[in-house]
Amino acid sequence: MSVLHVAVPAYAKLNLCLRVLGKRADNFHELRTVFQTISLHDTIGIEFRKARVRAITCECLVDIPDNIAVRAAALMLDEMHVNAHMHIRIDKRIPMGGGLGGGSTNAAAVLLALPHLARKRVDPARLLQLAASLGSDVPFFLRGGTALGLSRGEELYPFPEPAVSHAVLVTPGIHVSTPEAYRALGRGPEVVSPEPMPTASWDIAQGASAAAWSRFCQNDFESTVFTRHPELATIQRKLLRLGAGVARMSGSGSTVFGFFATQAAAREACAAFPSARVVRTVTREQYQEAWRKSLSAISESG
Repeated sequence: MSVLHVAVPAYAKLNLCLRVLGKRADNFHELRTVFQTISLHDTIGIEFRKARVRAITCECLVDIPDNIAVRAAALMLDEMHVNAHMHIRIDKRIPMGGGLGGGSTNAAAVLLALPHLARKRVDPARLLQLAASLGSDVPFFLRGGTALGLSRGEELYPFPEPAVSHAVLVTPGIHVSTPEAYRALGRGPEVVSPEPMPTASWDIAQGASAAAWSRFCQNDFESTVFTRHPELATIQRKLLRLGAGVARMSGSGSTVFGFFATQAAAREACAAFPSARVVRTVTREQYQEAWRKSLSAISESG
């Protein structure tokens, strides 16, 4: 039986804004967030061969506890009623535990690639259900670009996309526990409405001012996470001093991002940090074109 090979991108995300409402009856929190894919990405290599007995292995230089990419592979094989020998290789560039969706995007990459390798069709609505069962952020990575996320974040709506923007990501290697971050917020069962999402006045797509960015980009976790890890607040202040139009934490941390007016300004600011990189925003069209290009390059051996 021949072996199919593919290498696909798994892009990181930022939470441009993240508001946490009350705790729901299912113990999840009601969220209002805007996701944005960025150019930083892992590469997922998959070798696939249909077989009588299923075997899934994964290779990565970084230790990944409870590897969600492997769980995604098993879930998709079950859905397609297919057994196969699969080897997943993760070239990890997205820092783990940084609020950038590194595990979720790896899982989505596997979900998207496997139907093409198995030559099976999976209904897009069903694919979203499978993604949501793996994690709240996973459905977003099936689409990419800019999206408003409601409910746990898995209810998605297209959102006006910003003009190409460059950001500095600073990931200091601090581990922020997401469950602890939620507990520290102390959101009770009563749902408190946040300030309305300014969708009608959203003008970043036309090149918004720094003030517009700053008003829009809010993260409720900063109040508690910065108290516990004041060095993150120090990074945020430094990015602003270096000229960032806005600087925020992504997700529940610990990556802090700052958007700059030009790529040159971002690069200059990046040099002031020992663990930073410059990224750009990725539109939904760019995201999906990268996927089409990768899947068109499936190769066969044996």
